[in-house]
Amino acid sequence: MQKNPQDLLTPTMRGVIDRMHRAGRPPLHSLPPEQARAAYALGAGVLDIPLRPLARVQDLALPTRDGARLPARLVAPAAEAPLPVLLYLHGGGFTIGSVATHDTLCRELAHQAGCAVLSLDYRLAPEHRFPTAQNDAWDALQWLAGQGAALGLDTTRLAVGGDSAGGTLAAVCAIAARDAGLPLALQLLFYPGCAAFQDTPSHQRFAKGFVLESASIDWFFDQVQPDRPARADWRFAPLNAPDVDGVAPAWIGLAECDPLVDEGVLYADKLRAAGVAVDLEIYRGVVHEFIKMGRAIPQARAAHADAARALAIALQTSGDSA
Repeated sequence: MQKNPQDLLTPTMRGVIDRMHRAGRPPLHSLPPEQARAAYALGAGVLDIPLRPLARVQDLALPTRDGARLPARLVAPAAEAPLPVLLYLHGGGFTIGSVATHDTLCRELAHQAGCAVLSLDYRLAPEHRFPTAQNDAWDALQWLAGQGAALGLDTTRLAVGGDSAGGTLAAVCAIAARDAGLPLALQLLFYPGCAAFQDTPSHQRFAKGFVLESASIDWFFDQVQPDRPARADWRFAPLNAPDVDGVAPAWIGLAECDPLVDEGVLYADKLRAAGVAVDLEIYRGVVHEFIKMGRAIPQARAAHADAARALAIALQTSGDSA
């Protein structure tokens, strides 16, 4: 007899989901994009750990190929030292999310890994459809590699990372960096979107009741790329990349009860088959978005520590496990 997927959830995770349901807020996919962004921003810090003060917090504007300037925030645990740096790309289905919604996570990674983190507000759909976010992310990584030294950063030790749609962007940047001869120490991927279509078993198994629902994924995809066949582009679905030989080593953290878990495992397998070093962690009993629930979910704090440890090793810092 097949196990009820709800039984996989930890009691704490189930309690969080029950409280979300009792709150009765409209699902994001039922709202216009601007309202969905506001609702997501309003709830982003409710379950997150406290915002950590850091020695350096600097807001920047990064140039793009089409003349736009993108807000970004540089955070670092030391004001003076030439620290290595992680470019971080937030999640949100390419449609919601911001530097602000992921500020706590970026500060925590910076503190625990002993590195600087540059978080990017890439442009969002539907105002800016595919591949704008991909182009913005790659433009930011190239800018950081070329101009980071002027900010007192050690760009010889450079990594890229992100969660969900931001994980997609990070994986795409890692492939583009390989092609451009730009060396990266690590690609840090929290439950990345890797596939063009929702056709893996986990998409069916966790389609409803696990925070990220199939209706929401449909809505996000329709915002960013309404042309379904065009979603097969590897920049939308890194699993379709012709090859991933020689890309940066990967740390991949997945949630067990997440529609995206299977494609995350498949991407880890694709990387390994190409000879890329992969550290894969699957956090049991938790759902998509869990890394921003550290106030309630201990697996979030474990994932922060695991990711920071991988960053510290790859970027050759001493780290800080405090």
